[in-house]
Amino acid sequence: MTRFVASTLALVIAVAISAPGTRAQQSPVTAEEVVAALEAAYGVHPGQRRNHAKGTCALGTFVGMSAAAAYSRSALFSGSPVPVVARFSLAGGDPEASDAERSPRGMALEFRLPNGDLQHITMINTPTFFAAMPRTFLDKMRALKLDPATGKPNPEALAAFGASHPDNRGQARFLADHNPPASYATSAYYGIHTFKFIDRADKVTLVRWRFVPEDGEKALTESELTSMPRDFLERALLDRTKQGPVRWSMLLTIGEAGDPENDPTLAWPKSRKELKVGTLTISSAMTQKGAACENVNYDPLVIADGIAPTDDPVLLFRSPSYVRSYTKRLQGL
Repeated sequence: MTRFVASTLALVIAVAISAPGTRAQQSPVTAEEVVAALEAAYGVHPGQRRNHAKGTCALGTFVGMSAAAAYSRSALFSGSPVPVVARFSLAGGDPEASDAERSPRGMALEFRLPNGDLQHITMINTPTFFAAMPRTFLDKMRALKLDPATGKPNPEALAAFGASHPDNRGQARFLADHNPPASYATSAYYGIHTFKFIDRADKVTLVRWRFVPEDGEKALTESELTSMPRDFLERALLDRTKQGPVRWSMLLTIGEAGDPENDPTLAWPKSRKELKVGTLTISSAMTQKGAACENVNYDPLVIADGIAPTDDPVLLFRSPSYVRSYTKRLQGL
């Protein structure tokens, strides 16, 4: 059975969440605070996700490889095709955001394993995250709160956030140095968190993963940043899947002693062992209204046997915050 689900995890996670360097002194962050901060930053859009609100559904399959079976007993790597319900998205809570903005793109996958088990994998197109602790996430959303006078975030609040939260700088630098992808199909996606792979002898291996597009990575040019239509990403994906299947290789990175295990803002050394462990094939894409992905809560802690979370506080906090957002969404709020 699926080992971690949002509804149960939300009851048992009491995360002591704080800014880096003062983890024990800060008061806990609650899911209600985070969702409220997202709503203040992006507005309330009834029935919509509070984050990654703008997105596109897709369907496909995943075929795992025996190379992964040496590290994990998960049915994901049985070698048999596994149905996938995917969602590609733009970070942030604005469903009308421009597809050319310098923000992360997301790829969320629900693997429908045999016997009704589920495995979720959620990724973004930056190698690291902007928050080592949920407190940083909350503080950034509060800094993004719209000024009623301008309809935009307060630049002074954003500057103060950047100066006081060094864990934000790695992702900010990546987004500044790399133009957004020209298509969801020409972007790599990174798991950012560390997970545990567990083999049939219960041996645990720390891993990270990323999905690399067979179409190659392609970013917008400087001129395209200002000339592309506001909603080009969905159309590009729909058109691409009509031409034929879109594929990504799943690459697994094997951790070593001393590698950051519980901090998604820190990258692992490039010298780590890496191997291909499967192929994701997206065969069709569609607008999300009424499609299979629309009501999926892509909680990354929905995990089947053979994979387990680490004690990463951001990873553990995502489940209760997703539950809060999901519940409001289903209520039409």
